[in-house]
Order: sequence, then C-alpha cells, then structure tokens
Amino acid sequence: MTQTTEPAVATGEDQSRHRARVHRAWFVAAVTFVTIIGAAAFRSLPGLLIDPLHQEFGWSRGTIGIAVSLNLALYGITAPFAAALMDRFGIRKVVAVALTVVAVGSGLTVWMTAAWQLWLCWGLLVGLGSGSMALAFAATVTNRWFTERRGLVSGVLTAASASGQLIFLPILSWTVQSHGWRPAAVTVALAALAVVPLVWLLLRDHPADVGVRPYGATEFVPKPAPVPGAARRTVNVLASAVRTGPFWLLAGTFAICGASTNGLIQTHFVPAAHDHGMPITTAASLLAVIGVFDVVGTIASGWFTDRFEPRRLLAVYYALRGVALLFLPMLLAPGVHPPMIFFIVFYGLDWVATVPPTLALCREQYGDDSAIVFGWVLASHQVGAALVAYLGGVARDAFGSYDMVWYASGALCAAAALMALVIRRRPAPRTALAG
Repeated sequence: MTQTTEPAVATGEDQSRHRARVHRAWFVAAVTFVTIIGAAAFRSLPGLLIDPLHQEFGWSRGTIGIAVSLNLALYGITAPFAAALMDRFGIRKVVAVALTVVAVGSGLTVWMTAAWQLWLCWGLLVGLGSGSMALAFAATVTNRWFTERRGLVSGVLTAASASGQLIFLPILSWTVQSHGWRPAAVTVALAALAVVPLVWLLLRDHPADVGVRPYGATEFVPKPAPVPGAARRTVNVLASAVRTGPFWLLAGTFAICGASTNGLIQTHFVPAAHDHGMPITTAASLLAVIGVFDVVGTIASGWFTDRFEPRRLLAVYYALRGVALLFLPMLLAPGVHPPMIFFIVFYGLDWVATVPPTLALCREQYGDDSAIVFGWVLASHQVGAALVAYLGGVARDAFGSYDMVWYASGALCAAAALMALVIRRRPAPRTALAG
C-alpha cells in the first residue's frame, strides 16, 4: 500500500525549476559518503588495539581476537536486518541510532578492566552499529534516490570506506603510538557523534519527503508505506532468495571476493612478505597503496557498470584477480621491484570493484528487496573473509609457506569468474519477494 497523491512540485513549471539546480539526490549521496567515511574509523582501530591491550592487560591475542571476530561477524550479519529496518523506520533514524551505538561502544572501552567488556563494547556494540552502516546502507540510498547513474553512485559510496580508512588509519596509528589507545578510542567515539547532526539535518529517507523525483526518473515516485516486521521480513526475503539460483551464484562469488581481499591479502600479505625478507613496515606501506587505488578502481567500476553488462564485468574482475594471485609467489622478495608495484596497483584497482556490478545484479534480480538480498550477499563476503583468514594461517603452519594459499585462492577466483557468467539475465518482478 502506497501513497497515491503527487505533490504539485513534481509538475509543470516547478519541474523546470528543479532541473535547473543540483538535484537533492546528490546532497543525500554526499551525506551518505561522509557517514561511510566516518564509519571507516571504526573499522581502522581494531588492528591497532591488539598490541596495546596485550601489553596493558596481559590478554592473549586470541582473547582480543574474539572481539575482532565478533565485530566482523556482526558487521556482515547485521547488514540485511539494517536494510529492512531502514524500510520500516527510515534511513535517517537507523543511521543516527547506529552512530550513537558505535560512539557508546567505543567510548566505554576507556573504562574496561576485563576481556568480556571488550567483547561487549567493541565486539557487540561497535559490530552492530558499524554493520548498520555497511554497504546495505549505500544500496538503500542508491535504490531510492537514483534511477540513473546508479552504478557510479554505488561505486563512489563503496569507495568511501577505503577513503575513510586512508584518512583515519594514519591519525589513529599516530594517536596510539604517541598518546595510547584510550585517546584513539575516544577519537572514534567523537567522530561517530560528530556525524549524527549531519545525518539528522540533511539525510532524507525518500525523494517524496522533499517532493522531488528520484534522479533520472521521468515520473514522481510515491513514498511506500513503512514495512512492519523488519526482522521477519529479512528472514522471509532470505528464505525466498535461497530458492533462486542467482542468489547462490552472487553469494558464492562475493564470498570468494571476501576470501581473496580481506581474508587473504589484508590478513596474510604482510606476514607472507616478511617470510621473504621484506620489512614489515614496507609491506604495510604496500597495503596502504592498495587502499589508494581501491578508491580509483571502485569509482571506475561504477562508471563501467552503468555502461556494460555486470556479469561480464564480474567475470573479468575475478579472472584477472586470479591470474594476479598465481604470479604473486614469484614476486615476493626482500625489496620492492616494478613487478610487485604493478601487482599492488592492480590489486588496489580490483579490490572492491566487484561491488557495483554485484549490486546491479541484485537490483535486477530482486527489485524492491535488492538491498536486503545484498545484505545477505555481503554476509557471505564476511564469511569467506573469516574462513580464509583462519585457513591461511593453518596452511602456513602446515606447509611452511603461503604458496599453496595463493594458488588455491587463484583457482577460487577462476571459479568465481565462471559463476558470474552463468547468472541468468532474467529480471525478477519489481515487487517484494516477501512481506
């Protein structure tokens, strides 16, 4: 059931006036971009906390790792439920509450004295809050506010996460080194709170709230009525989606994406390079360069997604990624040479270039439920990352090197390329899969 009245602002002379100035959708996208940049601060800090917490409290790295694992798991699992909550209560309310939860969780760590408090604050609270601002947030904004340039917008919003890590990681690293981990935790809390007024004042749930059409739309789109039962709807959408072949292909390819990026390179590149004599600081700097080119690659991928078939884009991205991984064992050395620089630049360009075409395929296949379905697909990304982060270490212990890990991951990427090509191009009806 939807509203049927169309405001006068959408017709006649008022339409020309709206076309003459910047569309409100771009302001909403800008606020979303800033919010996701702020959210990246929360994802930058956990790796910086391990050594300081170990030294101060004597907690094992495994104990601290439980909080990080819980945070990562909730980041993925919360995303589909957050998309449904946005349909029920609105984007603005959900994101404002999520930012507040992150600020509380990060701020309370300053007074913790036991490991369970770290699990509660950083694992549970920050995990739930940051998961509510995951890529499903970007998908919801893109779906509601844009009918044209969706690929470009989703690419820009995806790149915001990498941009945020580039901004916050050096700042937080310096803070931890110079002043300790507590000021860094407070910095994250203040960054979250600083974005709340921006979200509340400038972010709007739907174009109809301000009497405009979505960007590129030829007709006014009435605002849908709130969808009750957010949790039930999220589970029902999953139950419907798992009965379709495209869901498993999208989830499978995205799990391999997580496995070959966050789980593999982000977790194991530095120790693997160190095995070959490269200084840890040099290897870490190469990872930072990946983050720089990640921004360029994701925005470019969004532009390509608006112009080329997303299945073929995914196949190309995964195939090239797989080839790169097969060559990596030959590139690792004590120093940095041109072939390694080429690998780093390429892997940065390809890092999350898969997101815009995956979003486009979710939108094509699942219509109004695409943001929720993408949330579940994102959860598979996190599962793939977690598995390879663990199994990569096991393989290193068993074989004495990471070579087998690189080869196996290259084969997985080849499988992902084939999976992308067999996704059927039969658009589903643009109605909800489940109520």
